[in-house]
Amino acid sequence: AGVETVKRAVQLDTASRFQESLVCYQEGIDLLLQVVKATTDEAKKHRYRQKISEYMTRAEDIKKHIEKEKQDGKYHKQIRIEENATGFGYEKLFHEYLTETVSEVWVEDPYIRQVHQASRYSLYNFLRFCEMLVKAPCKVKTIHLLTSYDEGSGRNQQMTVLEEIKQSLSNYGVTLNIDFSSSIHDREIRFNNGWMVKIGRGLDYFKKPQGPFSIGYCDFDLRPCRETTVDVFHTKHTKKM
Repeated sequence: AGVETVKRAVQLDTASRFQESLVCYQEGIDLLLQVVKATTDEAKKHRYRQKISEYMTRAEDIKKHIEKEKQDGKYHKQIRIEENATGFGYEKLFHEYLTETVSEVWVEDPYIRQVHQASRYSLYNFLRFCEMLVKAPCKVKTIHLLTSYDEGSGRNQQMTVLEEIKQSLSNYGVTLNIDFSSSIHDREIRFNNGWMVKIGRGLDYFKKPQGPFSIGYCDFDLRPCRETTVDVFHTKHTKKM
Protein backbone atom coordinates (compact mmCIF):
# COMPACT_ATOMS: atom_id res chain seq x y z
CA ALA A 1 0.00 0.00 0.00
CA GLY A 2 2.86 2.36 0.80
CA VAL A 3 4.52 1.72 -2.56
CA GLU A 4 1.27 2.32 -4.46
CA THR A 5 0.63 5.53 -2.52
CA VAL A 6 4.05 7.01 -3.29
CA LYS A 7 3.66 5.96 -6.94
CA ARG A 8 0.45 7.98 -7.01
CA ALA A 9 2.30 10.86 -5.33
CA VAL A 10 4.95 10.82 -8.07
CA GLN A 11 2.27 10.79 -10.79
CA LEU A 12 0.49 13.78 -9.22
CA ASP A 13 3.83 15.52 -8.72
CA THR A 14 4.69 15.06 -12.42
CA ALA A 15 1.27 16.48 -13.34
CA SER A 16 1.99 19.56 -11.17
CA ARG A 17 -0.89 18.69 -8.85
CA PHE A 18 1.31 19.57 -5.91
CA GLN A 19 -1.25 19.84 -3.11
CA GLU A 20 -2.62 16.36 -3.85
CA SER A 21 0.84 14.88 -4.34
CA LEU A 22 1.97 16.25 -0.97
CA VAL A 23 -0.88 14.44 0.78
CA CYS A 24 0.03 11.18 -1.00
CA TYR A 25 3.74 11.59 -0.19
CA GLN A 26 2.91 12.07 3.48
CA GLU A 27 0.57 9.07 3.59
CA GLY A 28 3.05 6.92 1.64
CA ILE A 29 5.94 7.84 3.92
CA ASP A 30 3.91 6.92 7.01
CA LEU A 31 3.04 3.54 5.49
CA LEU A 32 6.66 2.83 4.49
CA LEU A 33 7.88 3.71 7.99
CA GLN A 34 5.54 1.03 9.33
CA VAL A 35 7.04 -1.44 6.85
CA VAL A 36 10.57 -0.59 8.04
CA LYS A 37 9.58 -1.28 11.63
CA ALA A 38 8.20 -4.70 10.69
CA THR A 39 11.13 -5.68 8.42
CA THR A 40 13.96 -7.80 9.86
CA ASP A 41 16.06 -7.89 6.68
CA GLU A 42 18.70 -5.16 7.16
CA ALA A 43 19.35 -4.79 3.43
CA LYS A 44 15.65 -4.16 2.76
CA LYS A 45 15.52 -1.76 5.69
CA HIS A 46 18.39 0.22 4.20
CA ARG A 47 16.69 0.46 0.78
CA TYR A 48 13.40 1.54 2.34
CA ARG A 49 15.13 4.20 4.41
CA GLN A 50 16.89 5.56 1.33
CA LYS A 51 13.60 5.83 -0.54
CA ILE A 52 11.84 7.36 2.46
CA SER A 53 14.61 9.96 2.71
CA GLU A 54 14.15 10.83 -0.99
CA TYR A 55 10.38 11.15 -0.62
CA MET A 56 10.72 13.27 2.52
CA THR A 57 13.08 15.64 0.72
CA ARG A 58 10.66 15.96 -2.21
CA ALA A 59 7.69 16.49 0.12
CA GLU A 60 9.60 19.26 1.89
CA ASP A 61 10.40 20.91 -1.46
CA ILE A 62 6.71 20.79 -2.42
CA LYS A 63 5.74 22.35 0.93
CA LYS A 64 8.14 25.23 0.27
CA HIS A 65 6.78 25.63 -3.27
CA ILE A 66 3.17 25.78 -2.05
CA GLU A 67 4.10 28.27 0.68
CA LYS A 68 5.85 30.50 -1.87
CA GLU A 69 2.78 30.39 -4.11
CA LYS A 70 0.65 31.49 -1.15
CA GLN A 71 3.02 34.35 -0.38
CA ASP A 72 3.06 35.42 -4.03
CA GLY A 73 -0.72 35.21 -4.25
CA LYS A 74 -0.54 32.47 -6.90
CA TYR A 75 -1.91 29.51 -4.94
CA HIS A 76 -4.80 27.68 -6.61
CA LYS A 77 -6.49 24.47 -5.58
CA GLN A 78 -9.50 22.99 -7.35
CA ILE A 79 -11.97 20.49 -5.90
CA ARG A 80 -14.52 18.76 -8.11
CA ILE A 81 -17.66 17.66 -6.30
CA GLU A 82 -19.40 14.92 -8.27
CA GLU A 83 -23.18 14.51 -8.61
CA ASN A 84 -24.61 12.74 -5.51
CA ALA A 85 -21.24 12.81 -3.73
CA THR A 86 -21.34 12.99 0.07
CA GLY A 87 -18.78 14.07 2.65
CA PHE A 88 -18.65 17.71 1.59
CA GLY A 89 -20.23 19.50 4.53
CA TYR A 90 -19.10 23.05 5.19
CA GLU A 91 -16.68 21.99 7.94
CA LYS A 92 -14.93 19.60 5.54
CA LEU A 93 -14.71 22.23 2.80
CA PHE A 94 -13.61 25.23 4.85
CA HIS A 95 -11.89 23.98 8.02
CA GLU A 96 -8.29 24.20 6.77
CA TYR A 97 -8.73 27.86 5.81
CA LEU A 98 -10.30 28.96 9.09
CA THR A 99 -7.03 29.64 10.89
CA GLU A 100 -6.91 31.37 14.26
CA THR A 101 -6.29 34.75 12.60
CA VAL A 102 -9.69 34.81 10.85
CA SER A 103 -11.94 37.48 12.34
CA GLU A 104 -13.81 38.78 9.29
CA VAL A 105 -15.66 36.96 6.49
CA TRP A 106 -17.19 38.18 3.22
CA VAL A 107 -19.92 36.18 1.48
CA GLU A 108 -21.06 37.14 -2.03
CA ASP A 109 -23.97 35.02 -3.24
CA PRO A 110 -26.97 36.35 -5.20
CA TYR A 111 -29.23 33.51 -4.06
CA ILE A 112 -29.35 33.81 -0.28
CA ARG A 113 -33.08 34.21 -0.67
CA GLN A 114 -36.27 32.27 -1.13
CA VAL A 115 -37.66 32.65 -4.62
CA HIS A 116 -39.88 29.59 -4.37
CA GLN A 117 -40.36 26.49 -2.28
CA ALA A 118 -37.76 24.40 -4.11
CA SER A 119 -34.94 26.86 -3.35
CA ARG A 120 -35.89 27.78 0.19
CA TYR A 121 -32.92 25.88 1.60
CA SER A 122 -30.49 28.65 0.52
CA LEU A 123 -31.36 30.62 3.67
CA TYR A 124 -30.88 27.51 5.82
CA ASN A 125 -27.56 26.90 4.08
CA PHE A 126 -26.37 30.39 4.99
CA LEU A 127 -27.48 29.81 8.58
CA ARG A 128 -25.57 26.51 8.63
CA PHE A 129 -22.48 28.31 7.27
CA CYS A 130 -22.77 30.89 10.07
CA GLU A 131 -23.08 28.10 12.64
CA MET A 132 -19.84 26.60 11.31
CA LEU A 133 -18.08 29.97 11.75
CA VAL A 134 -19.34 30.31 15.32
CA LYS A 135 -18.04 26.81 16.16
CA ALA A 136 -14.69 27.25 14.38
CA PRO A 137 -11.43 27.66 16.36
CA CYS A 138 -11.05 31.17 14.94
CA LYS A 139 -12.82 34.16 16.51
CA VAL A 140 -15.03 35.58 13.78
CA LYS A 141 -16.34 39.01 14.75
CA THR A 142 -17.89 40.25 11.51
CA ILE A 143 -19.66 38.58 8.58
CA HIS A 144 -20.45 40.64 5.47
CA LEU A 145 -23.21 39.30 3.24
CA LEU A 146 -23.83 40.66 -0.25
CA THR A 147 -26.84 39.10 -1.95
CA SER A 148 -29.85 40.10 -4.07
CA TYR A 149 -33.40 40.84 -3.04
CA ASP A 150 -35.97 38.11 -3.33
CA GLU A 151 -38.75 38.60 -5.84
CA GLY A 152 -42.26 39.78 -5.05
CA SER A 153 -43.78 38.79 -1.74
CA GLY A 154 -40.74 36.67 -0.87
CA ARG A 155 -38.74 39.78 -0.02
CA ASN A 156 -40.48 40.30 3.32
CA GLN A 157 -39.77 36.73 4.39
CA GLN A 158 -36.17 37.02 3.21
CA MET A 159 -35.67 40.16 5.29
CA THR A 160 -37.34 38.59 8.32
CA VAL A 161 -35.12 35.49 8.17
CA LEU A 162 -31.89 37.45 7.64
CA GLU A 163 -32.78 39.78 10.51
CA GLU A 164 -33.36 36.75 12.74
CA ILE A 165 -29.97 35.31 11.78
CA LYS A 166 -28.38 38.72 12.43
CA GLN A 167 -29.92 38.93 15.89
CA SER A 168 -28.96 35.37 16.74
CA LEU A 169 -25.34 35.96 15.68
CA SER A 170 -25.17 39.06 17.89
CA ASN A 171 -25.81 36.78 20.88
CA TYR A 172 -22.46 35.16 20.06
CA GLY A 173 -20.63 38.45 19.62
CA VAL A 174 -20.74 38.32 15.81
CA THR A 175 -21.94 41.26 13.68
CA LEU A 176 -23.74 40.48 10.41
CA ASN A 177 -23.69 43.28 7.84
CA ILE A 178 -26.18 42.76 5.00
CA ASP A 179 -26.08 44.53 1.63
CA PHE A 180 -28.08 43.97 -1.54
CA SER A 181 -27.18 44.30 -5.20
CA SER A 182 -29.32 43.72 -8.30
CA SER A 183 -26.24 43.16 -10.48
CA ILE A 184 -24.31 40.64 -8.40
CA HIS A 185 -23.42 37.41 -10.25
CA ASP A 186 -20.20 36.12 -8.67
CA ARG A 187 -20.29 33.65 -5.81
CA GLU A 188 -17.31 33.72 -3.51
CA ILE A 189 -16.33 33.58 0.14
CA ARG A 190 -13.31 35.47 1.47
CA PHE A 191 -11.53 35.38 4.80
CA ASN A 192 -9.29 38.15 6.12
CA ASN A 193 -6.33 35.76 6.32
CA GLY A 194 -6.11 35.89 2.52
CA TRP A 195 -8.08 32.78 1.53
CA MET A 196 -10.74 33.03 -1.16
CA VAL A 197 -13.14 30.18 -2.02
CA LYS A 198 -15.27 30.25 -5.16
CA ILE A 199 -18.01 27.61 -5.45
CA GLY A 200 -19.82 27.27 -8.77
CA ARG A 201 -23.19 26.90 -7.04
CA GLY A 202 -22.39 29.09 -4.05
CA LEU A 203 -23.45 27.70 -0.68
CA ASP A 204 -26.39 25.93 -2.29
CA TYR A 205 -24.59 22.86 -3.66
CA PHE A 206 -26.58 20.35 -1.62
CA LYS A 207 -29.54 18.45 -2.97
CA LYS A 208 -32.95 18.86 -1.40
CA PRO A 209 -33.32 16.25 1.39
CA GLN A 210 -35.89 13.53 0.81
CA GLY A 211 -37.72 14.51 3.97
CA PRO A 212 -37.28 16.17 7.38
CA PHE A 213 -36.48 12.79 8.95
CA SER A 214 -34.15 11.43 6.25
CA ILE A 215 -30.42 10.88 6.79
CA GLY A 216 -28.54 13.97 5.71
CA TYR A 217 -31.26 16.44 6.68
CA CYS A 218 -29.28 17.68 9.70
CA ASP A 219 -25.78 16.40 8.96
CA PHE A 220 -24.56 18.02 5.74
CA ASP A 221 -21.67 15.54 5.47
CA LEU A 222 -24.32 12.91 4.71
CA ARG A 223 -26.32 15.10 2.31
CA PRO A 224 -25.88 14.26 -1.42
CA CYS A 225 -24.42 17.12 -3.43
CA ARG A 226 -25.09 18.56 -6.84
CA GLU A 227 -22.14 18.58 -9.22
CA THR A 228 -20.01 21.69 -8.84
CA THR A 229 -16.44 22.96 -8.80
CA VAL A 230 -14.69 24.64 -5.89
CA ASP A 231 -11.70 26.90 -6.56
CA VAL A 232 -9.48 28.00 -3.68
CA PHE A 233 -7.04 30.87 -3.98
CA HIS A 234 -4.71 32.67 -1.62
CA THR A 235 -4.03 36.35 -2.11
CA LYS A 236 -1.86 38.77 -0.16
CA HIS A 237 -4.72 41.16 0.34
CA THR A 238 -8.39 40.26 0.59
CA LYS A 239 -10.47 42.93 -1.06
CA LYS A 240 -13.33 44.42 0.88
CA MET A 241 -16.80 45.25 -0.38
